[in-house]
Formats: sequence, C-alpha cells, structure tokens
Amino acid sequence: MIHRIKLFMAALLVTGLGALPALSHEVKKHDDDMDRHHNEKHSSNKQVEMIRESEQVLREAVTAPDNHIPRELLERAECIGVFPEVKKGAFMVGGEFGRGLFTCRQDDGSMSAPAFFKIGGPSFGWQFGGQSADIVLLIMNESGVRHLLEDKFTIGGNASAVAGPVGRTARAATDIQLHAQILSWSRSRGAFLGVSLDGVVIKPSQDSIQAYYGEPLTASDILIDNQVEPPESALSFIETANQYVRSSS
Repeated sequence: MIHRIKLFMAALLVTGLGALPALSHEVKKHDDDMDRHHNEKHSSNKQVEMIRESEQVLREAVTAPDNHIPRELLERAECIGVFPEVKKGAFMVGGEFGRGLFTCRQDDGSMSAPAFFKIGGPSFGWQFGGQSADIVLLIMNESGVRHLLEDKFTIGGNASAVAGPVGRTARAATDIQLHAQILSWSRSRGAFLGVSLDGVVIKPSQDSIQAYYGEPLTASDILIDNQVEPPESALSFIETANQYVRSSS
C-alpha cells in the first residue's frame, strides 16, 4: 500500500514538472500581452495629447489679436497641418525634430480624421529665436495634397512653399503667396509669423497612426479615402478645424 502511494506521488511530481514549461509559456504570454497592451495604451495616449495640443495651437493661430493666420486662407485650404512644440536642437543636423498631424477637406467640405506625420531637417529657415516653435501648414491645392500623401516630400523641393501672411486679411498677400502649394507659419515667444521652411522633410508617421487607430492605415486611407470614423478623442479638433474652414461671409 505504501509502495503504491509512493508511486502515485512520484507520478504526480513528474506530471507537474512536465507541465511547468507550458505553464511558464502561458505566464510569459500573458505578461507579454499585458506589456503590449500597456505600450499601445501609452502610445495612444501620446497621440491623444498631440491632438489636444494641435487644437489649442490652431485656435490660437486663428484668434491671436494681431499676428494671426487669416481666415480667408483657411477657407481656401485643402489640408491643415499642425506641429506643436517643434524642437530646435536637431534641426540643423537633419534629424527628426517634430511630430504633428494633418486633416484634409472631404467632398462635403468637412475635415477628415487626423493622420499623424513627422517633420525633419535639414533647413536653413529656422529663424524662430527660441528652443521650440509651433508650426502651422496649409496645403492650398490638389497638387500639394498629392505631395503630402507621398512616402515623404520636401518643402520647397517637391512642393512650392512660401511664408504665409498674417493679419486681419489676406488681400495684401503677394501673387506668389496666393498661388503657392504650401503656406507656413511658426509661433515662438508668442506671435505667429510667416516662415520659410525650404528643405524640411515631411512624411507620414506610421507608428503613430497604428498606435492611435489600431490598424496599419495609410495617410491616404484617413485623409482622402475616409476609411475610418474619427475617434471620440479627435472630434473636438475636427470641429474646431471645420469652424475655421467654413466661409465666414
């Protein structure tokens, strides 16, 4: 009887030891899934914060008392790009120095869900006088939109770009400004000013897009083909953009 009990206990021990690798694998898989979920949530939170900051920059760009972006130009724009707190440090060495987003006009005139982009150097147009700056870009025609949807494009190279005018009206803008593919502004130390960004490279941020939408969409899928419904966290930004692109006349 005692012998049988010993054999039974030994069998249980062997069975338990045999199950340990599988149990260890399941525990590791669970931990990996939790880490991945945490990382995705953290990444998504970064995009949500970027959207919130971009909305604030856009509001201030249009409502600043003196040096603001004229509403007439937003009403003509095909796409609006906002890059909050672009860093100055890596600019001259050609590295990535900022992230932001674009929204583009749909067939019904409303603005799309946001797609995330990176912006980088080199360029010699960085004359903001601070360590960081908010940048606003308006894509003014279909040719500019086509460049935006490429894997990457260079401002002033692939697409013509000029410093955007500021003030209560765009009527004083030069003919070059009114026919440029891209108009650009920056804000450092308070005031929005037109700025030259020739040489700056812009490209979609696929990691940010996937982190926010949970699937490997392209910028074109979001901005032009309207393949996703805007998440709730983007609705306020889109509403603000819609407010400024509609004709005020």
